[in-house]
Amino acid sequence: MPPSEPTPLIPPSKQGSLLWRVRGMIRTVRPTQWVKNLFVLAPVVFAKHLTHPSIITSALGAFGIFCLLAGAVYTMNDIVDAEADRVHPVKRFRPIASGQVPLAVAKAMAVALVLISFGGALLGPGKFMAVVVAYFALNLAYSFGLKKIAYLDVGCIALGFVLRVLAGGFATKTPLSGFMVACTALLALFLGFGKRRHEIASSTAGKQRAALEAYSPRILNVALGMTGLATVATYLAYTLDHDTQRFFDNPWLWATTIHPLFGLTRFLQLVAGRPKAESPTQEILRDVPFILNLVIWVAEVIFIVYRLRPT
Repeated sequence: MPPSEPTPLIPPSKQGSLLWRVRGMIRTVRPTQWVKNLFVLAPVVFAKHLTHPSIITSALGAFGIFCLLAGAVYTMNDIVDAEADRVHPVKRFRPIASGQVPLAVAKAMAVALVLISFGGALLGPGKFMAVVVAYFALNLAYSFGLKKIAYLDVGCIALGFVLRVLAGGFATKTPLSGFMVACTALLALFLGFGKRRHEIASSTAGKQRAALEAYSPRILNVALGMTGLATVATYLAYTLDHDTQRFFDNPWLWATTIHPLFGLTRFLQLVAGRPKAESPTQEILRDVPFILNLVIWVAEVIFIVYRLRPT
């Protein structure tokens, strides 16, 4: 059944404001979540291509296309989830669920963003276009069915991150490391399981997401431990790999492993320590220790990968 128009939660004095509607449209496409699309740039960074302007241009173009497509996906998800979001203590204030963005406007936004994204993707290599279509098809399947299947829903999220990495490689014609793909998949599974573990702590869990009723806290705890350790181990194995050290001509990359370890540990703390937050993946973007750790890790990676040797 398609979602119905709700009674707006915002005071009537603001309901006729165009600026209020526009702000709702911006919130709907979740620009703060576009940071996930930085995975599109990962192949370029680790292939030592940051000094090649033409490759950087292609990478930024791919990043922009995925940001627009992600906006379309978020809009479609909120359209489908509108009824369920209205029983969530935080999500009921989302623009579509609250009535700030009318359903007709939301649908038009989604269509426009998809068309623009596909149009931009056609300008790139054929493999990049194929990944863009696959990413969109995956998210359609997720929004209209797969998200209701426990554990498979997290698998879809992880596949979405892997497709981002593949897209970055294909858009810039950069060879992809198997370690990078594996590490991306494991990290995405870890984040997905963490988000589900956080959600089932809510008293309205079953109403807001059907698949949550099939999740077990104990199994999720085990899954978090396994995927977290596997992510760090895979990253460490990549840094210690002979081919990696020879390619970078620098043996120090392994020292940066402390940062992924800290980041994953901090994420688990946010999952357990902020039960009233809308999402732990949003909380980490506001968490000063996590952001500081991420910035230092990126700086160290660039320092090492681009042969700025420590003394």
